[in-house]
Amino acid sequence: LWLMLAAVVTMYIVLGVLYESYIHPVTILSTLPSAGIGALLALMLTGKDLSIIAIIGITLLIGIVKKNAIMMIDFALAAEREQGMAPEQAIFEACRLRLRPILMTTFAALFGAIPLVLGSGMGSELRQPLGITMIGGLLLSQVLTLFTTPVIYLWFDRLATRFNKGKARDTAGAAS
Repeated sequence: LWLMLAAVVTMYIVLGVLYESYIHPVTILSTLPSAGIGALLALMLTGKDLSIIAIIGITLLIGIVKKNAIMMIDFALAAEREQGMAPEQAIFEACRLRLRPILMTTFAALFGAIPLVLGSGMGSELRQPLGITMIGGLLLSQVLTLFTTPVIYLWFDRLATRFNKGKARDTAGAAS
């Protein structure tokens, strides 16, 4: 648990430095709970235990799911900066133009996990929880991420705009 928490904090710091923002890393990391919940639900549905191998699968999901959100947020931020788009239009274009690459990488990982689940033979009891967590986490997070990431992006953008307006008012009041 501490290792996972340290990994998430490290990702936040790296993303914060990359985007020069405190808010956008939170938007990206907001996709992670859906992957974990999907993995745990898949384990429960199949009757498998949460083992070390399943935890490794959840760790793999963190990277895949985070990458999907990064593709959307990065494209939206670039559209806002370079093309002067409004946040609503930028995230809409990001979702529209990045859907295919997101689906391609998700399905590649999903299809790569299917042999782990279906395989039999020596060691299959170790590989199955890995595949189950990957498939369950990818399916749930993919469905939710495509809807929640734009909403969270816009919500945080409005929150930052309100905060900056209040800050500008305070600065103007102090200057006079």
